[in-house]
Amino acid sequence: NSEEVCETDITIEVVGKGTKFTSEVKSGDKIRLPGTSLGIKVVSVDDDSTLSLKVETGVIDVVKSQPFPEPVSFDVLPRVDQANTYRSVLEKLSTGGTVGIFPEGGSHDRTDLLPLKVGVAIIAYSELEKDGVNVPIVPVGLNYFRAHRFRGKATVEFGSPTYIDPKTLDDYKRGGADKRKVCNELLGRIEHSMRSVIVSVPDYETMQTIHAARRLYREDGVVQSAQDRQDMGRRFAEGYKRMLLQTKGDPPKEWKVLQDRLLAYQKELDGLGIRDYQVVGLDHEQYELGSETEGHTKVETFLYRLNVFGHIVHLVLISTLACLPSLLLNLPVGLVARKYANYKRKKALAASKVKVLGYDVVLSERVVCSIVLVPTLWVIYGLALVVFTDFDWPTLAVCFTCFPLFSYWGVHAAESGMVDVKDLRPYVMKMIPSARKRLAALPATRKALRDDLRAQIRKIGPSLGNLYFDKELNWAEITRETSRMSVAAAEEKGDAKKEK
Repeated sequence: NSEEVCETDITIEVVGKGTKFTSEVKSGDKIRLPGTSLGIKVVSVDDDSTLSLKVETGVIDVVKSQPFPEPVSFDVLPRVDQANTYRSVLEKLSTGGTVGIFPEGGSHDRTDLLPLKVGVAIIAYSELEKDGVNVPIVPVGLNYFRAHRFRGKATVEFGSPTYIDPKTLDDYKRGGADKRKVCNELLGRIEHSMRSVIVSVPDYETMQTIHAARRLYREDGVVQSAQDRQDMGRRFAEGYKRMLLQTKGDPPKEWKVLQDRLLAYQKELDGLGIRDYQVVGLDHEQYELGSETEGHTKVETFLYRLNVFGHIVHLVLISTLACLPSLLLNLPVGLVARKYANYKRKKALAASKVKVLGYDVVLSERVVCSIVLVPTLWVIYGLALVVFTDFDWPTLAVCFTCFPLFSYWGVHAAESGMVDVKDLRPYVMKMIPSARKRLAALPATRKALRDDLRAQIRKIGPSLGNLYFDKELNWAEITRETSRMSVAAAEEKGDAKKEK
């Protein structure tokens, strides 16, 4: 549920067992119960074992999900005074400035939006009330590819702005239920606009399916831009949602079988350590992986395997030469930063109720760690040159000045070398008898899967309307239509339950 309320007068009294509320919790803090990311605001603390909680949207559902009257554990989220922040934001907006807000209120690695916090609505209405400025609320989609990896790619997409309906300002000023209603309505429209610039799916399994389907559906040898990949991925995601809605959550059996095959294919690729684009190259091999069982002579098999070995040696040499500048200047930092980032990931994951794997913090922690360690390593090398060599000061100055340049060049060289290392994996796998059979089967598996996928899309595509037919789409309208279908399906399901 994306709704957040602005205020309410209903409270729930909580009785603690062995608690020390007067020292642990203050009025205005929030407590968080197990299995939920929702913080429930503390209205008052009566004594060490009794406090009152504010009833907001979603609170009753959270309370009902707990095994009361049995005691449950809880976290305390201290109150943060946002008065100065709001004041600074409003001053910036009143002068025509721009402010970036993450309305979900936190970082996470889920495949869909978290419930939006009410702050963005309060800011927009406050600015309209204070200065008469109806600020545009522009959705910005940040869509990452391998976000936790260094030099991963991202696309940034801007959607159509959302504005406050000026007629609702009087309702906001009245407060109470009227204020909650207009805030919730604005949040709902903001959420729709945000969904128009991201690819959201229910879970990771669905995301894996969509990514695999997108790679198989496109033409081989065609290099897609990040925007094209984004567009195709979004079409698959929205089409999948609509298919589930049209089939009332029970897609056709052939689609379920196809989805299982897609996941199995991706699992096989992961097991062999290769990428989908490399399977196409396997299909073009002249000697069927050099197997004598395929009718080739021993000489042909030997020559083929000798050729494979030559490829391996060549790629190893190229990769080694490319990585030499990084071995001294970047590798130590990279290893320490990876270890540190993984430690911070586990710590963040343990402290979060919404993270899945915690990969959203990995790259940020690596960057922060590297900012400190890289110049530190240069200083250590510089001191080592002073202590252990007889270089004169001009030579030492030149060496120290070159550290940043070599480090920068090393990053780009290592990146090129990593491309060769990825290409090396299929050749190494071909030298392993058990892997050769699996590699030999992949091209046929991929072709059959691709043909069946395209046949399924041709079959169900027309029922998806403009998602299938139109080249240019208004994604804001698409997401609104999907949302309307979802609401209608939920209402129909509710009516069916009432009839029973």
